[in-house]
Amino acid sequence: MLTQRICTGFVLIVASGLLTGTAHGQNFPAKPIRIVTGDVGGTADIIARMAALGLSPGLGQQVIVENRGGANGGVATQTVSRATPDGYTLLLYASALWLAPLMGNVPWDPVKDFAPVSLVASAPNVLVVHPSVPAKSVRELVALAKSRPGALNYGSGGLGGSPHLAGELFKSLARVNIVRVAYKGTGPAVNDLVGGHVQLMFASAGALNTYVKSGRLRALAVTSLKPSALAPGLPTVAASGLPGFVTVGYYPLFAPVATPAPVIHRLQQEIEQTVNKPELKERLISAGVEPVGGTPEELAALIKTEMSMWGKLFREAGIRE
Repeated sequence: MLTQRICTGFVLIVASGLLTGTAHGQNFPAKPIRIVTGDVGGTADIIARMAALGLSPGLGQQVIVENRGGANGGVATQTVSRATPDGYTLLLYASALWLAPLMGNVPWDPVKDFAPVSLVASAPNVLVVHPSVPAKSVRELVALAKSRPGALNYGSGGLGGSPHLAGELFKSLARVNIVRVAYKGTGPAVNDLVGGHVQLMFASAGALNTYVKSGRLRALAVTSLKPSALAPGLPTVAASGLPGFVTVGYYPLFAPVATPAPVIHRLQQEIEQTVNKPELKERLISAGVEPVGGTPEELAALIKTEMSMWGKLFREAGIRE
């Protein structure tokens, strides 16, 4: 009898928890939601504001964007990781969320502290060279780099950023010796490339399109798995002689870990509908990113793959803060 009472009690507790979670999902949201970013005025901030405007009508509540800059994103991530896991405090952050821990100690754990919601947008890089570089394709650039080891320089902004990682992956897969020249940001790096002080770089289409159209830079390929609407007409690096080459900047949405599954599901559904609205798609592409969407499971799998792939490269290339 005691065993039966314990089993019955356990079933009632589980059922109660499931009903509570379901009720929470049905009643959600009952107040405004905030999306926290650590990228004041940057791409994640812009995407968050566009997403917030699109999400508000479907959720029936105001969605507010709150910038928490400082400590290399640590303030934003800690704010959300310590928030009540009820779906009212979310984090929109770049892929640095799971890449930064590979380079050194950070005050968050990308897996233990956050629940994936959906991948809002992504942004591939474009490989460009200065017009003085006698290479019209990726294959020709690889051949040139192999014939002149250490002679070609590539510019990049922050350590561990998407342009930096693209340069290091290029070195690794092409087996070439090109030299990184570090800058405080993408802008100064692009300026030096246009001036001929460095020979090549990987950067977002938005940062490069004006110079490519004017002929001041030559675009060779895009770093996504498939050709991108952000760089029409360009082949992928992978299809141009470097199979397996993919580097993309990702902009996912997270909730604090332990947020009820029905709430996560509601948020994911709204993100999916929002990023597929033609007007928002247009605005995101104009901002230099591609709308994505997708399930929490897909985002979790992407994070796992990324951490495995880049962890290996970080160790081989000695990338540490």
